[in-house]
Amino acid sequence: MLLYAPAALLFLVFCWRMVRERRRFGNAVLLGLAVLCALAAWMYRLVSSGSTAGLVIAATLLALGAVGILVLVGLLFLNGLQMVRKEGRSPSNLLSLMGALCVIGVVALGVTAAVLRTPVLIGVGTAALGLTCYLSFLFLSFVVYAFLYGRMRIRRKADYVVVLGSGLVGGSTVPPLLASRLERAREVHAQLGRRGAAPVLITSGGQGPDEDLPESHAMADYLVERGFPADLIEREDRSTTTEENLRFSKAIMEKTGADYRCVVVTNNYHAFRAALMARRAGVRGQVVGSTTAAYFWPNATIREFVAVLVAYKRTNIAMCLLFVLGGVLAWAAR
Repeated sequence: MLLYAPAALLFLVFCWRMVRERRRFGNAVLLGLAVLCALAAWMYRLVSSGSTAGLVIAATLLALGAVGILVLVGLLFLNGLQMVRKEGRSPSNLLSLMGALCVIGVVALGVTAAVLRTPVLIGVGTAALGLTCYLSFLFLSFVVYAFLYGRMRIRRKADYVVVLGSGLVGGSTVPPLLASRLERAREVHAQLGRRGAAPVLITSGGQGPDEDLPESHAMADYLVERGFPADLIEREDRSTTTEENLRFSKAIMEKTGADYRCVVVTNNYHAFRAALMARRAGVRGQVVGSTTAAYFWPNATIREFVAVLVAYKRTNIAMCLLFVLGGVLAWAAR
């Protein structure tokens, strides 16, 4: 059982940090490390047992991993084509397609290095494989924890519900993506209202260069037209980014006291990153997500993950340099 001690310790630390603060990317990493250590300990026991059943199970798991990579590449490729067909060829819509091509490239590089065994290819392959494993671990940790975070219960009371803007269509029309946030905000508001005093709903979004009015005004009009009380809506109409959404909304909420509580509403793929930004901005509250079209989710999740990597760029650059150094050492050893 000592083999599972590191996994158990990491899981306990994860639980402790969850109680203190849910909105940390370190929680996702700790949970991923706990699962990885438990899986490694289990595989070691299967292989070291020497039993035929253990070896068969270990081989089956490795085979399933290889098949999973092939399936993932196929799904990413198909999703990339669907995104191009439905959303256009902008760089942000090509992320799933580029992800599939990157996986194919790394696999091809690894196979070529194993066959030719030249020093340069071994060095490059070692660095690429290490970097791929690192990014894959972070991505899986991000996806799993974001899934868990999105299903955490809303706190019993809140003074505000904040809806983050996402742009208008035709200069004044609320698009389906933003409408889903507003409908989710109505649900959250009704849920909180049943537990006590009805919170104030803040629509957050400024006016873009191609918009006829601020997003917050269009969002408020959308809600009022569907029966939401106008006197419970407050407009934050200066922000142009998610960081500004949170910062300017925080300034409004702090007018009633620094001990306010809030629930921030965005789309489900964006909820965890918005929660990370909310913690950094000092916003007192959790983030919940609304549903998103299935075809849009993979590409959007990759975009959110890339944004998180950039937010922690110093750590990730240092790790990348370590893998490059490992590649150089592998080349020099040949």
